[in-house]
Amino acid sequence: MISTKDLTLKFGTRTLFENVNIKFLNGNCYGLIGANGSGKSTFLKLLSGEIDSTSGEVIYDTKERLSILKQDHNIYNDMIVLDVVIMGNSKLYNIMKEKEKLYCKTDFNDDDGIKLGELESEFAELNGWQSESDASILLDGLGVPNDLFDKKMSDISNVHKVKILLAQALFGNPDILLLDEPTNGLDINAKLWLEEFLITFENTVIVVSHDRHFLNKVCTHIVDIDYEKITLFVGNYDFWRKSSELIQRQMKESNSKKEKQIAELKDFIARFSANASKSKQATSRKKTLEKIILNDIKPSTRKYPYINFKEDKKLGKEVLTLKNVNLCIDGKEILKNFNFNVNNTDKIAFVGTNELTITTLFRVIAGDIKPDSGDIIWGSSALYSYFPKNHEKYFQSDNNLVTWLQEFSKNKEEQFVRGFLGRMLFSGEESLKKINVLSGGEKVRCMLSKMMLSGANVLILDEPTNHLDIETITSLNEGLKEFGGAILLRTNDHEVIDTTANRIVEFVDDCKYVDKMVTYSEYIEKR
Repeated sequence: MISTKDLTLKFGTRTLFENVNIKFLNGNCYGLIGANGSGKSTFLKLLSGEIDSTSGEVIYDTKERLSILKQDHNIYNDMIVLDVVIMGNSKLYNIMKEKEKLYCKTDFNDDDGIKLGELESEFAELNGWQSESDASILLDGLGVPNDLFDKKMSDISNVHKVKILLAQALFGNPDILLLDEPTNGLDINAKLWLEEFLITFENTVIVVSHDRHFLNKVCTHIVDIDYEKITLFVGNYDFWRKSSELIQRQMKESNSKKEKQIAELKDFIARFSANASKSKQATSRKKTLEKIILNDIKPSTRKYPYINFKEDKKLGKEVLTLKNVNLCIDGKEILKNFNFNVNNTDKIAFVGTNELTITTLFRVIAGDIKPDSGDIIWGSSALYSYFPKNHEKYFQSDNNLVTWLQEFSKNKEEQFVRGFLGRMLFSGEESLKKINVLSGGEKVRCMLSKMMLSGANVLILDEPTNHLDIETITSLNEGLKEFGGAILLRTNDHEVIDTTANRIVEFVDDCKYVDKMVTYSEYIEKR
């Protein structure tokens, strides 16, 4: 268990949250949610002791082991993979290394023998003899190949480093587990494995995630950071959303009734306060009026952009055909005799661990790179818009947002472009920001704005949910669901795929792929 007492955090004049009193109990998984910048990751750092609060305290038994998911992928570059995982239990790892030093001593004496006996006893109590086996089981479950276990982290790809650091956090059955975006970069199998691990985990879990499906699957409680306070809700993400909307609606309805009552009382007092026969009633109503307190409804830090892809013309039957497409990159076959057809009702999600092939295929389809051979044939009615995974080339100039977006808009009037940017949460001075200083999430919103202005009837999106908060992902999800054209989509967001796609394509080894006309949930179930 871990708890907070009157915890407050301020940065200058800005208050993130104050007087937070909350208990996180064993056997529960708490999903920590809030808008970007609300303080989710900061709250985890407070709980872990990485940073100090302005006032108040974090309380937990020092005998309990607290484990944190590390974010720096290069922090252990000189270490062996299995050692990195076992380091999740620092006490066990330190004992293991101290033992190794003693065993390597050439001038081993009686004191060393006594010390070694003590270390061996502690090592056994901590299940040290099982440590390599336990670490291997975690790595295997997350999909890290066995031949990487004895390699240095510097030789490991970022795809596997993410999983190794996650295995480190999970290692050794920690009493308190703090996970900041643990599903980022995970493939289907790894994410499903992690869900099952957390569902059966018996200790305390506090997790930050933008993945709504993940939060629904693993969370027993939701902890909401908003209105400069932290509120605990029992239930998963969907239950929180319905509950919070209901609370806000009830508060507004209550205020509306109170405001009507206030107006009636003020009217009565104004009309009869000078009337001797009614003066007692007027005085009574004054006292009633003084007791009425309106609910303090602060503006939420959550902002939902308006995302709506409207095609300029209806998509005909002929959309896209790829015939015998071949492509090698640096001597490696990426696409081999690839044949593929897109219909006008297709909403295709591309899934699997073979990210290079999916990204390359999207680039070939969008004309970003040319294949070595084969044909890419677009239908006469098809107009596509492309969201590349790497879109930095669009943000190299020092233009402001208005000027930048005017380039992609048929209507060049500044008022129109500013209004459009306002819908995407760039209002007032925000719309005059230089594009080369935008955050990752802001760049994604700009790219989505560009796509909306295109009037395209085919959308090609390569990981558009990266860097987005839950609110923007939700808005994007709604926009894709309402879109009337064809979609080719790659994303790690389960909910977006499941509610958008009617066709799933998964690339496997040797340039092969599986193509099924099913929803994502149906596909996973059949796998």
